[in-house]
Amino acid sequence: MLYAIYCEDVPSSLPLRQQSRPAHLERLQALQAEGRLLLAGPFPAIDSEDSGPAGFTGSLIVAEFESLEAAEAWADQDPYRQAGIYAKVTVKPFRKVFPQ
Repeated sequence: MLYAIYCEDVPSSLPLRQQSRPAHLERLQALQAEGRLLLAGPFPAIDSEDSGPAGFTGSLIVAEFESLEAAEAWADQDPYRQAGIYAKVTVKPFRKVFPQ
């Protein structure tokens, strides 16, 4: 089943994000290689493709996991969470309807 992992950043998270980004992307690439990643990306802090020094306010990951518990466990081990970038992480079952 698909699960949405909605993450909210602590204020001024950009320096921490930059330090932890390679390890964070490595885990997402592993999900993608396994065919389990539907989408992933950050929420820019400003209305722009390049948020520059404004940074980001959080992230969204939608991926396939065996269970809610497995999705939560995966989210708990994310390098961004381990580094203290995420103030809050919410994991919910997700049902994709569109595009078909």
